[in-house]
Amino acid sequence: MCTTRDLTGKMFTFPAESNTAHVVLVPPTQIRTLTAVTVCLRFFSDLTSRAQPLFSLTTRANIDNVFLIMKETNNNYNIWVNDMYVTFKAMEDIQNQWNSVCATWDSKTGLAQLWVNGKPSARKGVNRGRTISEEASIVLGQDQDSFGGGFNKGDSFEGMLTDVHMWDSVLSYSELALYMNRIPLTHNGNVINWESLDFTYEGYVIVEDQVSSMI
Repeated sequence: MCTTRDLTGKMFTFPAESNTAHVVLVPPTQIRTLTAVTVCLRFFSDLTSRAQPLFSLTTRANIDNVFLIMKETNNNYNIWVNDMYVTFKAMEDIQNQWNSVCATWDSKTGLAQLWVNGKPSARKGVNRGRTISEEASIVLGQDQDSFGGGFNKGDSFEGMLTDVHMWDSVLSYSELALYMNRIPLTHNGNVINWESLDFTYEGYVIVEDQVSSMI
């Protein structure tokens, strides 16, 4: 059963490489059709030897990589939308420090953009005119290769995640800047809201206080 909690000041810790440890995030209402997306989160990790997923959304109709934020090596990131992806290079995240990441995509224009630690990427086009529809599975800690599963430990996340929000719109630059600077927004995520989060978790995942010296 889902637990609904205000996770302000908390984090999910994924202490080890695993093909089981994951968190399932449950929207307050079932996703029907998304024509735009913003996902924001913060992560802390020392892993540099391989790629790791920061956020994974799949649907029953289109299983793989419906909306996926994948941190690659060498400070590169991929944003996947309906099995196609664009790469954002040299985004300057920092090992062993909290990094703030926001990813946006708009179906009408096809434009995707990534923000890392206050700095925006170039805009790039991916899957213009497509939408995200049908029942969704949203997972932290793993890259879904099937609906809610298909996990591979070589694609798992190692570290800590916090302040996860998702909106069904593209946030303005001013709103993204507020998130980057840890200033409260006028409205939290309306699909996923860290301050009122429905979630379950399995495997080696710990919900714990953020350590102030890390922030």
